[in-house]
Amino acid sequence: MIHAGIVGSTGYGALELVRLLQFHPHIEITSLVSQSHEGEHIADMYPHMNGFTFEPFSSFQFETLKTVDVVFFATPAGIAKNDAPALIKAGVYVVDLSGDFRLQKSDYENWYQQTAAADEFLTEAEYGLPELNRDKLQEAALCSNPGCFATSALLGLLPAVNNSWINPDSVTVDGKTGLSGAGRTPSAKTHFSETNENTMPYKIGKHQHIPEIERYLMQSSEAEWTIQMSTHLIPMTRGLLCSMYAVQTDKSRTTEEWIDKYREFYRGHPFVRIHPYEQMPATKFVLGSNYCDIGIHVDQRTKRVAVFSALDNLMKGASGQAIQNANLMLGLEETCGLQQIPIYP
Repeated sequence: MIHAGIVGSTGYGALELVRLLQFHPHIEITSLVSQSHEGEHIADMYPHMNGFTFEPFSSFQFETLKTVDVVFFATPAGIAKNDAPALIKAGVYVVDLSGDFRLQKSDYENWYQQTAAADEFLTEAEYGLPELNRDKLQEAALCSNPGCFATSALLGLLPAVNNSWINPDSVTVDGKTGLSGAGRTPSAKTHFSETNENTMPYKIGKHQHIPEIERYLMQSSEAEWTIQMSTHLIPMTRGLLCSMYAVQTDKSRTTEEWIDKYREFYRGHPFVRIHPYEQMPATKFVLGSNYCDIGIHVDQRTKRVAVFSALDNLMKGASGQAIQNANLMLGLEETCGLQQIPIYP
């Protein structure tokens, strides 16, 4: 059995890791780390965990964590870059769900307003989008798990970018996410009275997933990519939808041609589902699953293409993808422990 530790074990992302790994056939949790809740039990904080047995939360102890096989950092930005390097040097696989290893040094310091990780680990980290980097992840010791908006936008745009089907300076991304994406710590913008029956733009021009999306679009193309992205909080618990609009390089292409190209691009990738003609994705279609559903429409009047990409922000947008990446790194079947049918309705 493969032993796993989770650092930052009380947030929503960590809870999804616990839920999924509890029934993973090859990975078991042996260490739950929470500095602020040391000695407490997870069911004391989350009664839905009653009936499942876990060790109490412990503080971060290198001597303990270096004995496990894989550590998931479900922590805010700024923690993994300091604590993960020693574990990697000790031979532990690391999957970081924060943004600490996603960007180059200057971009990280500009967008996150923190000192970046050491250069050797920024170089060593593989970006954890299996549909882009599956082969590299199979050889990786450090995985930088993508952001939720970045996952949705990249999966929606990569086939078009890879085939030069859209103009690099024409992309607009309109992203909407449920409130669990803001984490468990309460704030004015996540207060029920503020969010109920309300839709709210946030981090306009400042969202840290913008440079992440641009970086990995450029990795798949020789062009420079600059996207216009707006993000919104909507009054639901979980789910994320990116609506993306771009100018086609060949305005004669039809919706059917786009669908065929996307199906060809994602053939063999089990968690991306391309919807048929005139069927669009919805957050309900992926709830509680590791799927990303994509729908495409070419407007015959404007000749622009619209791509819609839906996922569960805590699954394919965070913890489900983290386990998908860990499976690849550990030599397991990519879908292991992740074959849940979406919850509906």
